[in-house]
Amino acid sequence: MVKIYVDADASPVKNEVIRVAKRYGLKVYLVSNSDLLIAQDESVEMVLVSGNFDAADDWIAERVTDQDIVVSGDIPLASRCLEKGARVIDPKGRVFSEESIGEALANRQLMAYLREMGNITKGPAPYGKRDRSRFLQRLDDLIQVAFKGQ
Repeated sequence: MVKIYVDADASPVKNEVIRVAKRYGLKVYLVSNSDLLIAQDESVEMVLVSGNFDAADDWIAERVTDQDIVVSGDIPLASRCLEKGARVIDPKGRVFSEESIGEALANRQLMAYLREMGNITKGPAPYGKRDRSRFLQRLDDLIQVAFKGQ
């Protein structure tokens, strides 16, 4: 059965994921380092992790399978999940793949280096309606692909 794991601490699409998952009858795991206010639903499991900064990432990466979908903007987590065969999408609707993850990791490393050197770098663009719409469409597409792969 397809499950959806959400790296939920800073995710702007938790409610959207829950709504789409309910339509398909899928289980959702919202994994977080802090309590979240989400409506109670039997298809949603809140997972509160503690410990190091990457505890939520570790919890997801340890459990995800090649049938699952992960929602996260965390590129190292995306890489770990792709290695296990999972499908990964970020909240803006970018679907990570084996072909794209290397470039994403390199860009992340470059931006971190530039910030360390004191160069001013822009943060991400504000999350907007187009991002939400693209995310919902691509999540639906990933679920369809996951069902065909079962």
